[in-house]
Amino acid sequence: MGEYFNMLGKDFQKHKVVYFLGLFGISYYIIFSYIPMYGVTIAFKNYSPVKGILGSEWIGFQNFVDFFQSFYFWRLLRNTLIISIYELLIAFPAPIILALLLNEVRHTFFKRLTQTITYLPHFVSIVVISGMIVDFSRKAGLFNIILSWFGVEAQNLLLDPSLFRTIFVGSGIWQGIGWGSIIYLAALSAIDTQLYDAATVDGANRWKQMLHVTLPGIMPTIVILLILRIGGIMDVGFEKVILLYNPQTYETADVISSFVYRRGLLEANYSYSTAVSLFNSVINFILLILANRISRKINDTSLW
Repeated sequence: MGEYFNMLGKDFQKHKVVYFLGLFGISYYIIFSYIPMYGVTIAFKNYSPVKGILGSEWIGFQNFVDFFQSFYFWRLLRNTLIISIYELLIAFPAPIILALLLNEVRHTFFKRLTQTITYLPHFVSIVVISGMIVDFSRKAGLFNIILSWFGVEAQNLLLDPSLFRTIFVGSGIWQGIGWGSIIYLAALSAIDTQLYDAATVDGANRWKQMLHVTLPGIMPTIVILLILRIGGIMDVGFEKVILLYNPQTYETADVISSFVYRRGLLEANYSYSTAVSLFNSVINFILLILANRISRKINDTSLW
């Protein structure tokens, strides 16, 4: 142990500037991520802003029990999981497919133009994006105009509970597909070109090169991002949900994060909403651990 600290001390003397710069990042997470964790204790209390965290009554797991026994529990869990699974099965592969397609494009101008067009929606505010979706979904909106070409009767699409998930996930793909493809394009650029030359000599066409050279080359990147995505499967951003949903679509649109927003900020039920949010975070943590362990056993690729 003493030898380890001696090595650490020598390294510190040698790289003082690097350690000093790293201090800012460490301080940020300590101040804004770890110290606020103390506030999670209000999930186990009947929190009152007047009494404060320390003075509020301790009620144990009562908030969790109330949530598990409430009418909303299964509806929120179902909606959150369904939307997340849709995003995992449809939205997650979309940037991979786009990156593979762009990798096969040889016309530089067309490739750059496509990248620019697909990147742009990412830089548009979620409020603006949601406003566009609301306008397009109106009875006289763009979506209904297009659907009318196929004989579909016009309606306000966001008032139909059965269409909310499709609109939510579809608009998310449109907004994030270009930005999400960047990391895969970076991984593709790192593949040794000699592998393609060898595959060509062996008689592999472009399709087989993609299957046997390109995909295996970016597989570690795909696996790592998939683990992270599974670790956040219970996180459906409440911002977009609350901008698009309405009481008529709560049946399919209301998710855990939007419920926490309503109970915590609008109804000022801080303890209950914190308990619900803590439950959500614990499930995400367990899923992250399991996904990482399964990945490590299957293909030796993992976060740690």
